[in-house]
Order: sequence, then C-alpha cells, then structure tokens
Amino acid sequence: MATSYILTKSEMTEEDVKLQYITPALLAKWDIKKITMETAPVNNFTDGKVLIKGNVPSRDKGKRCDYVLWYNKGTPLAIVEAKDNNHSTSFGMQQAISYGIMMNVPFVYTSNGDSFFEHDFTTGLEKELPLSEFPTADELYARWKGIDAEKIVEVESRERYAMDGESKVYDVPLCFEEKLLNTPFYSGSNCYPPRYYQRNAVNRTLEAIAKQKTRILIAMATGTGKTYTAFQIIWRLLESGTKKKVLYLADRNNLVDQTINGDFKPLEKVIHKINFQKEDKSKISAYQVYFALYQQLDSAKRKSEDVEETEEEIEAEVSKYKEFFNPDFFDLIIVDECHRGSAKADSRWRKILDYFSSATQIGMTATPKETKYVSNIDYFGEPVYSYSLKQGIEDGFLAPFKVINVHTSIDDGWRPKRGQKDINGVEIEDREYNLSDYDYNIVIQDRIDEVAQEITKFLKETDRMSKTIVFCPTEAAAERMRVALNNLNTDMILKDNQGNVKEQYVVRITGSDKYGKEKLDYFISVSQPYPVIATTSKLLSTGSDCKMVKLIVLDELINSMTEFKQIIGRGTRLRYDEGKTHFTIMDFRRVSRLFADPEWDGEIEQDNDYNPNPQPETSPEPKPEGEDGDEGIIAPIPNPNVKPIIGKGGVLVKILQRVVSIYDTDGKLLKQESIEDYTKESIIGTYQTLENFIQTWNGEQKKEVIRNILKEKGIDLELIKKDQNMTDIDDFDFICHIAFNQKPLTRRERAENVKKRDIFGKYGEAAREVINALLDKYAEFGIYDIESTEILKQNPFTKFGKPSRIAALFGGNDKYRAAIRELENELYKIA
Repeated sequence: MATSYILTKSEMTEEDVKLQYITPALLAKWDIKKITMETAPVNNFTDGKVLIKGNVPSRDKGKRCDYVLWYNKGTPLAIVEAKDNNHSTSFGMQQAISYGIMMNVPFVYTSNGDSFFEHDFTTGLEKELPLSEFPTADELYARWKGIDAEKIVEVESRERYAMDGESKVYDVPLCFEEKLLNTPFYSGSNCYPPRYYQRNAVNRTLEAIAKQKTRILIAMATGTGKTYTAFQIIWRLLESGTKKKVLYLADRNNLVDQTINGDFKPLEKVIHKINFQKEDKSKISAYQVYFALYQQLDSAKRKSEDVEETEEEIEAEVSKYKEFFNPDFFDLIIVDECHRGSAKADSRWRKILDYFSSATQIGMTATPKETKYVSNIDYFGEPVYSYSLKQGIEDGFLAPFKVINVHTSIDDGWRPKRGQKDINGVEIEDREYNLSDYDYNIVIQDRIDEVAQEITKFLKETDRMSKTIVFCPTEAAAERMRVALNNLNTDMILKDNQGNVKEQYVVRITGSDKYGKEKLDYFISVSQPYPVIATTSKLLSTGSDCKMVKLIVLDELINSMTEFKQIIGRGTRLRYDEGKTHFTIMDFRRVSRLFADPEWDGEIEQDNDYNPNPQPETSPEPKPEGEDGDEGIIAPIPNPNVKPIIGKGGVLVKILQRVVSIYDTDGKLLKQESIEDYTKESIIGTYQTLENFIQTWNGEQKKEVIRNILKEKGIDLELIKKDQNMTDIDDFDFICHIAFNQKPLTRRERAENVKKRDIFGKYGEAAREVINALLDKYAEFGIYDIESTEILKQNPFTKFGKPSRIAALFGGNDKYRAAIRELENELYKIA
C-alpha cells in the first residue's frame, strides 16, 4: 500500500519542501559530503549587522544559504535557495543571485519542490529543470572548467546585477590550475576557517596567479583579516609547489612581529626575519618565507616615522638586498599596507620591487592610494578582490560607529588681547587663530585641558576602562595631552604597596617615545587592561591591531582620505561577545566632514589627472608637522619658529555644543541627534500621548514590562538617567519628563507623598511597618525592586520572618499582592 504525504505540497512549509523534495533530488546526484545546509557556519555566511539603536546595541539577522554545493572544501560551485510551494520555482532568484555573487559561485538555483530554476553566471542564461535532472557534481564542474575567460568577458559586457541597490558587473570566477585549486586552506586548532570574503580573496588571487598575472592588488578594509588572507594565499601556494620563496614586506617592526607570532605561526619553522646587520650569507637561503622592513638601515632607523630618506640612502638600502639575494631569488612578494607609498615611482619600496621584478607581487591595502601623484592601480592593476568597510559593517564583521562632534568657544577664531604675552614673555602675534593653528602654530593650555576634560567626562559616563586613542597634531602635542589626561584621572592609576606607579592609565605612544612603544603590545592586547588611553601622533594611525578600542578622539587636522580611513579603521574590530559592539569617534577638529566626501568608501578609481612622471612644479604642497596626507584640503604650514605657549587661565575656553551623528555605512548622515531625542521619538511612537502612557503604566502589573519594551527599541533608561544626573528619578517620571515635558518628582518625594496620605490604616501595625519599609526601598532603588518578593528576604523585612509570614500579615499571598498594587497606584496617583 502506497504511503501518501501527511500534508499536501501546498500545505508544506519551506522546511517540509526541503526535506521531502529538494534534499532527495540533490542527494540523488551529489555526494552528501559535498553538501552543506543552513545549519553549517559556511552557509550562515554573515554574522548580521550590529545595530546602534539608542544606547543598546543589537544584531540584525545574518545572511544564509539553504544549500551550498562544493567542488572541494575551499571552492563552492553552486548555491540552492528554497521556497515553499506557494511561490513559483524562480521566486527566490534575485536573493539567490545576490548570495551567489557574495559566495563567489558560477551557478545558482532556486526551487519550490516542483522543479529547479538555474541561473548560469558564465552565460547569463536561465532555465527550468525537472527535479530529476539537477546536474551532477561532475557535470557542473565540467561546465565551469569548460568556460574560457573571453566568453565570460562577453557575458560581463551585458550582464549586470543589482547589489545593495547598485548595479554591478559580477566578475565570474574561473576554474584555475587543478593542483592549486585542490590544495586546501590551512586548518588547525588555533586557526579559524576563512570567512566567505577571505575565501573569495584567496581564490581570486590564486586564479590570477594561475593565469600568469604578476601584479595583483587586494583591497580589504582594516579589521577584515588582510594578514590572515595573506597567510592562506602563501600557505596554498607553498603547499601546491606553485611558489617556493616568499618575501613579506612591511614598514613597521611591531607589525612584522605581530604577523609572525599571529596568523603566520603555522609557518614558523620556515620563516626568517631579515636583519642585514646580522645576516650570514651562507645560511640566509635556507628558508621559505622571509619578513623584512622597508627601512633596514641605521640611517633610516634614526629618522622619525615620516621623514623621507635621500636617494643615496634608498640606493644603499636596496644594495643590501642585491648583496644577499639574486634578482630571481623570490618568486612571490607580499607588500603589506601598500598604500603607504609602494607604488610611488621614487619610493624605496618601488626600488625593492623593481629589483625583484620577476616575482609575482601582491599589494594588500585597506585604502588604495589613488591620487594625482600616486597610484596603486597604475602599478598593481585593478583589485582582483575588494571588501570594503561598508560591506564589513553590513555583514556584521566590523563594528559600526557614532560620531560626537564637539565644538569649543574658540573653534571659529581667537584673537589675543593687545600686548598679550606667552609663558616666555614673548608677545603673541596679533591675528585671528583657529582650529588649523591650535597645537600647530600656537599652544593654548586651556583648550588642551578642556579637550582632556571632555574625553574624561565621556569615559566616566560610559566605561572608564574603554581603550581610547587620542590623535594629536605632533608628538609634543601628544605629550601635553597625556599630562592633561593623567592629571584628570589619577584615581585610575594602579600603585604598588609602596605607593609607586605600577600601571599607567594614560601613555604617550609615538615614534620617538621608546617607553611608549614598549607599551604598545599591552595597549592592543585584549587581555591587558592597562594602559587604557594612548595619546599619539602617527604611530597608531595604521597597522596596529587595536581590537578593543572603543573611543577614537580626533584632535588633529586630517585632510587625507587615506589617513582618515586608516584612523577610523583603528576602531572597526568587532569583539561582540567581549563587549566591543561599536565604537565612538569624538571629533574636535571637524574631521568628520570627510564622511560626506564621495571618496569615503566609494568605488576605487584612478585619478583622471594621475601623472606617473610628475614634473617638479606639480609637486604637492607641504603638509603640517607629522602629516603624511597627499590629497584633499591643503593644511596650514606651521611656523618654523618656536610656537607661542599660552599657559593655564590665559584663554577662556568652553564646550559650546555636542552633536551626536549616526552615519550609514556609505557615509550618508542617517540622523544627527542626542540619545534623549531618540528616546523621546521612540516613546511617543509607542504611547502617542501622556494619558496613554500613564494608563499603560498603571495597567501593567509588572512595570518591568515597559522597561523591557524600551530596551528592545535600544533604550536603556538607567544609562540616560546617569548621563542626565537623574538617577534619583523613577522611570515613570523620567519618561514623562523626557517625552512629555512633565516636571519630575524624585522617588523619595513620591514615597513621602504616600506616607503623608496615610491610606494604609486598615492594616495592622506590623503590616504598616512593612509598607513603610517598602516605600523606603522604593525611594532608594525604584519600583522594580518592590515588585519582587525577593526583597522580603532582605533587611529590614527579615525581622518579620519568611516571605510567607509577611504575606500572612496582610491576610495571605493574594492580599499581599493586592496591597502592592494599591501601593503602586498611590505612588503614581499624581502624574
């Protein structure tokens, strides 16, 4: 006897359709080991955007595929999206296409249980297939392998796909050299599997190498794992035998050590860090992966981070490479952070790359430098893969941010009094000074103190142990800011038993500060709490992996979009489970205007005026001390003479305004408001009128319900009350005050009003004593505590016995609860 389905197909849910129809059809053609479903991490391929609603962060739902069909562990061939049978077979195709582009597959399918619908990226064609005719793994692979690059270029010229509201061409992946394709990603106990975009970046790079491309650019936002991606590229190239000798170039010693001891740990036995002063020529060729700094010579090390070497020094440096290595010694070079000048025709990096010109050269950057004077694209070509800050935040892999623009009373101008002198007794030049002068051309101690006070205030209102970077104009300015912050936070410095300073709360970390640089590893550590605040000039603007930074303070002029993106990147690491859900930018120099610039996270395009051989007269204008920007507004040239310093009390500086701005990931201003405005908007949106709110409040047996409703909207009333110095106000009064402009009463005032009315005379003396004690607890802690019977287990209630004995004083549990409701009604009787 044939068994019929319990449900008809039209009655089935999507899960039922998958179980009864789609999964059996796939298993009939595919090895079960090569199919993953939405419960697998690789199918749930994004984490879900972190939302900053009010002052409580939450996560959106991540993206996930119903099925992923794999050629091997590192290469997906197709995805299948399912729908229930009340939709057409092709109903989910738009979603499937967008997921297919993100997952970097050549084929996508949809199904409602009746049939399959195919979109072939390699041809741009779509067709319907019976369930029984789904292609086998071998058939799909053969189709993918048989497509040549020229045919795909033809498809690309006519096929565009809507992604995030924009029309984009999908660069369909090609099947590359089989041995390389079948070499797996490295996996180990201390190595996480690649995220979808990291897998894409690796596979795109291997595809380019297999096609004999020798100059390759990868653009990945700060915090998205460029170093991990570089490791996996190198691992697969070495394991497959495609490459044998690798040079990894970086520009800072701490970044090299961080890389070797971090993502590259599995290769430690074949890694060598080059130090030309100590090298043995007879042994140097014995390794596979070499790490080197661009600045290897003592002459370079003596210089500050931003001083250019002379042509002679560059040639001397390159000569060291020539002395130890033949031009064809390396067959792969990775250029880390290649936006920092490597494609500049006269840079030391370019000279090294030119010497090893036969090697495949891969540039890795978060911010490709494309200007009139410098172009990564001109040297490396268009990126083979790009993963932007915008996409990282949308996917939930990077932390979103809000901006607090702080304006002081002297931002728009300050002019000295007639004959006013600095601390050295020198008369100050009579002119108007503004944000482009402070700390560059004149030092005003009162402004420094006011900025430090504002930073400290913010940390006290949020979390005083939040890792913070303060970007200052110069190393001297970073030291002045360190002193000001230290003096405002002396209570946070740990001391030993003798009272000596054990751990510093705030440290200057700059290029010339040996002590500060030694503290860098502690500052960027997830497990080390101290130091908490780092004042810096340029050292922390790039490279350093600052995983737990929650506050970035901008107190320097930044006109370079490249540098701006790098600085914002210091905060984008997301550690959701460890409390790093988002970060805040506090801007004292109006730098956040750059979010409105079209270059902010836009498409990477070469400047139309780019000139690979600029004439001397087209050289960019000089920048301020410590500035390495090369585009945008020209900042003022600092006075070469000694800056005037105006001591404490010399200038009246006040904070005039704080504006909180929330930006979308593309830099568009979503809203510019205070958390109070957001709270008011949300409350009025929920309760419309004061009367409606009071009625709802009084109607709730547990007032905590209302608090939880607001928390779901991203509003934590306790945090806002703390910010407003209104912690002695009940949530009821605070909501009435902030949303409906009512004058609030304190909890103690409400409690005293109830006591004066003496409406509990019907109870015995002991019960009245319990009521008065509850009112005292309400005055101290609030309504939520007295709603819980747990409070009856605390003093002073314990003298009356167990909670059941206390309830008996009122005539039993029901009558005790009725007394509590009556007490609440009396508390909120007068709104």
